[in-house]
Amino acid sequence: MASAVIVGAGIFGGSLAHELVERGWEVTLVDRYPPGHVRAASGGESRLIRSAHGADTWYVRSVRRAWQQWRRLEDETGTSLLVPCGVVWLVHDDARWEADSERVLAAEGVPVERLTPDDAASLFPSFRGDDLAFCLLEPEAGVLRARDATRAIVTLARSKGVRFVGGEARPLTGGSVEVEGETVAADVCVWACGAWLAAIFPEHVRLRVTRQEVLHFGAPIAWETPPVPAWVDYDAAFYGVGDLDGRGVKVCPDREGPQFDPDRDSRAMSPQAEAAARGYLARRFPALADAPLVFSRVCPYALTDDTNFLVAGHPEEPRVWLLGGGSGHGFKHGPSLAEYIAGLLERGEAPDERFGLGERRPGASLRTAGTRSG
Repeated sequence: MASAVIVGAGIFGGSLAHELVERGWEVTLVDRYPPGHVRAASGGESRLIRSAHGADTWYVRSVRRAWQQWRRLEDETGTSLLVPCGVVWLVHDDARWEADSERVLAAEGVPVERLTPDDAASLFPSFRGDDLAFCLLEPEAGVLRARDATRAIVTLARSKGVRFVGGEARPLTGGSVEVEGETVAADVCVWACGAWLAAIFPEHVRLRVTRQEVLHFGAPIAWETPPVPAWVDYDAAFYGVGDLDGRGVKVCPDREGPQFDPDRDSRAMSPQAEAAARGYLARRFPALADAPLVFSRVCPYALTDDTNFLVAGHPEEPRVWLLGGGSGHGFKHGPSLAEYIAGLLERGEAPDERFGLGERRPGASLRTAGTRSG
């Protein structure tokens, strides 16, 4: 029986643990915090699940596969995780990222509909779109309940035989892991520890760990999601979700934040983030301009230069794999990315070169953060 130790019980590590145990592997999952904990990028209330990824087809196919796997996870756990409310892209220029997305989605058979700003206005209780070229609706898209999903997949994995070990992990020569004085060895060791990955392997992993802020505003019942869709304002670098589960309308400034230490730096919201979010609401959803801020959250992003995932073998330790770099767009891919990696491990194949450790050139963001000011 093949064996693996996976360090990090976020959505990447938890999904891989579940995938491998289903394939008959002996799996140990390690984390110093509980799954879905408040410090992690996999925590929080919600994440978007959308197929649009510009001109890239690999990620489109990955999301479509993941959608099926999320439904299966719901069936197995009896937990509601996926909210198919749709996602609306608010497009400023007809020749940019969203136009590429529309073309690729149509070619891949993914439902997509071009709307005028006036048509899109009917989807929101309050909406201003006079600065938009058009809107793009993905009806087969929506939101994932992130914290619930992370806990559900780890709980399911443990029920199928995954051993969970709590404590801080340290890499050992030869590919083993030390956890609170205990040595854990396996055929393969996968480090999937998000914002902590670069600090553990600084000589090989190039990730920027940044501070990102999430704000929730109180709103009338007309803003409930569903039916109100999620939205992405790519060029303005904002995205949001209507009032899901009574937690308020979620508004996220998605430009890259300052450098952040996930263990030591303050998690208090900055006044600048609230001001930016309120300015955006005043422009785009005017009725929410003075809505009360009901709660906020700071989370770490771990970013590669080109926003592609990091999936690579350690250059000096043949049994060690490094997995990460998905912040801002990776959560929805969790189960399908795990399936991809498990296949590589079993076949002894190398990952796609785009996921490697080498230098990367910045390009169009796979996140919801565009390049122009809003």
